Amino acid sequence: MKNTFVLFCLIIVNLSFSQKKQDFTVTSPGGKISVLVSVNDKISWTISSGKDLILAPSEMSLTLDQNEVLGKNPVVINSKKESVNISFETPLYKKKTIQNNYNQLILNFKNDFSIEYRVFDDGAAYRFSTKKKKDITVKWENVSLNFDQDYSTLMPYVRDLRNPKDPYISSFEAHYENKKISEFAKDTLAFLPFLIDYKNHKKAVFLEANLEDYPGLFVTNNSSKSGFESRFSKYPTKETNGGFNNINRLISERADYLVKTKGTRNFPWRAIVIAENDADLANNDMVQKLSEPSRIKDISWIKPGKVAWDWWNDWNIYNIDFKAGINTQTYKYYIDFASKNKVEYVVLDEGWSLEEDIMKHNPNVDLEALIAYGKEKNVGLILWSSWMALTKNTDGILKNYADLGIKGFKVDFLDRDDAKMVNSVYDISQKAANHKLILDFHGMYKPTGIQRTFPNILNFEGVKGLENNKWTPNDDVPLYDCTIPFIRMMAGPMDYTPGAMRNATKSEFRPSHSTPMSQGTRCHQLALYTIFEAPLQMMADSPTAFMKEQESTDFIAKVPTTFDETVALDGEVGKFVSIARKKGNTWYLGAITNWDSRDITIDFSFLEKGKKFQAEVFSDGLNADKAAVDYKREIITVDSNSKIKYRLANGGGLAMIIR
Repeated sequence: MKNTFVLFCLIIVNLSFSQKKQDFTVTSPGGKISVLVSVNDKISWTISSGKDLILAPSEMSLTLDQNEVLGKNPVVINSKKESVNISFETPLYKKKTIQNNYNQLILNFKNDFSIEYRVFDDGAAYRFSTKKKKDITVKWENVSLNFDQDYSTLMPYVRDLRNPKDPYISSFEAHYENKKISEFAKDTLAFLPFLIDYKNHKKAVFLEANLEDYPGLFVTNNSSKSGFESRFSKYPTKETNGGFNNINRLISERADYLVKTKGTRNFPWRAIVIAENDADLANNDMVQKLSEPSRIKDISWIKPGKVAWDWWNDWNIYNIDFKAGINTQTYKYYIDFASKNKVEYVVLDEGWSLEEDIMKHNPNVDLEALIAYGKEKNVGLILWSSWMALTKNTDGILKNYADLGIKGFKVDFLDRDDAKMVNSVYDISQKAANHKLILDFHGMYKPTGIQRTFPNILNFEGVKGLENNKWTPNDDVPLYDCTIPFIRMMAGPMDYTPGAMRNATKSEFRPSHSTPMSQGTRCHQLALYTIFEAPLQMMADSPTAFMKEQESTDFIAKVPTTFDETVALDGEVGKFVSIARKKGNTWYLGAITNWDSRDITIDFSFLEKGKKFQAEVFSDGLNADKAAVDYKREIITVDSNSKIKYRLANGGGLAMIIR
């Protein structure tokens, strides 16, 4: 009886201690952003930017097997604060070096877990860590996001379901819907990144980073409709073929958990980027700063560049003496075009092999002859594969084609981000690196930092690009183009695939399979090569179309795909954006607008003071409002004191190379 009474008293003391409220505060290095972490019977964080409340108290917890909830009646063992100010090199990015400056709070809790909070001058992030001796099963993670007002949002909803019964099977391509928090679209989920628009002109973008051995985060409205709560795809236990051409793997059964994983590990970062000026969102490094360093020691073999692409233009070349199509002669023509224009790669998209077995070639495509021809012309070849076909024998397939001389793979139709798929992406990336192959993940969830960990991954889709837009006359493409630099691009590079040489006004655009066009002007397309981050950047139109427009092609060919420095000049989400990037001693500048024509002023103060520069300028022609192909090319002299006004047509753009 005495023992029972003593045990009862100890339990009461322990519960009283765990439920006693403890507050911890950590502020960003410049004092702009502060985070309050409150621990009582639960754990929550609150984020303020100056006097503005960005995130109302929002809970976090991790549920393991045997109903162990990390975050329920937590007991803080100790806390540790630290200030970090380091830099690291990013050779395949929009800048050479990133400064990583933050203040950190680590709370260590009873039951072998901790939560790490990092606060930057442009945002904040947290992640769970566990130190369990045995493997664990994660049943659920509670990520809550609460707000003090019913703010407007820009949300990418899961709309293009590959399996109507499973909202977690998706291509992750969606326009942004402008809805209040309380108006969250019914019967669907939203994926990351998404944006909250505060009434004081501040905006916040919500991201995740360092997603490894774990499913991706989705959100839905909470019960009070005052914020969002997490949703995750549970671990697949049974899969069947389905989807497009039967080359997707659809989930027919899921487990009751998210992942079985190591007991000692870090979990993904939950991050918020906060900006007072929209332009700051278009040049942000949060995902890079929160991701694991490169696991590839020697990256000298990784070559970024542009790619002549066959699929979007339907292999539509003409004024030739052979039948165009998926055949050796056509691809030699693409290689000739790439070589002449110093384009680094040609991709062989679907059709070069059997879709279900990429070790079996289309008899009309002499792959070995094309590899040899490309080598002679200094053009590398990249092969398309569905994820399903590649994963039948990943290492064997990659070794076979690397030995033949193939430079990389475009992997398509992943269409999931459950833990099994995320692990597969890491596996493919490591094996590709082992064989010195670059990767473009198409049909892919948004990047979450693996591009820093495996820099041989040069691009990701997870964006509603030109591929999609060729068939969508009702989509407001220029609006979307002026939105994604502030939201989706913050997660990482985008396989948007620009380069249309047939350009149309809103009223003149029409869908076309073999002679596709873009919405907006020629200069809008040219500007995308600077604005949209893509170390492996497609040239979507056909060689015939590009050669007919050689002046524009010459411009595109001169724009690099990685840079040493980036400056976001100006912009407003959904309306317009202007960005300048530097490579070596040369600057590249792009500006685009939505369907509203507008005047913008380019301030050249980013140029080195005391020097004169020559700028090659492509601007919308006087008649671009009716003929979207109309443009003006001129050479002008500028310096750091120059400020020049330009008129952007409806769906227009501006592109420059400044030497």
